[in-house]
Amino acid sequence: MVSFVDRAATPAHVLVRILEQESVLLNLETEQYFGLDETGTRMWQLVTTSPSIDAAYQELLAEFDVEPELLRENFVELLSRLVDSGLLEVLPADVGTVPAI
Repeated sequence: MVSFVDRAATPAHVLVRILEQESVLLNLETEQYFGLDETGTRMWQLVTTSPSIDAAYQELLAEFDVEPELLRENFVELLSRLVDSGLLEVLPADVGTVPAI
């Protein structure tokens, strides 16, 4: 299950190519690839650059005219499929950050 307090990152073994508004993600370890349409590509871009999955979700809510629950379901489904395919990793939000002193 994807927790919205965590963050997402692209693993080192994944090659990403964006072509116009769509993208292809290639897992170099398994040689499996995954194509994303324009909406999926935007979801991937936001989730891999946001400080948390929830921050990406909030940005998607602002960008798309969609019911929040429908967006949440589609977003979680995409993230789960990417994680299951080894194309995305979910990490605790504080990993890789410097702790406050």
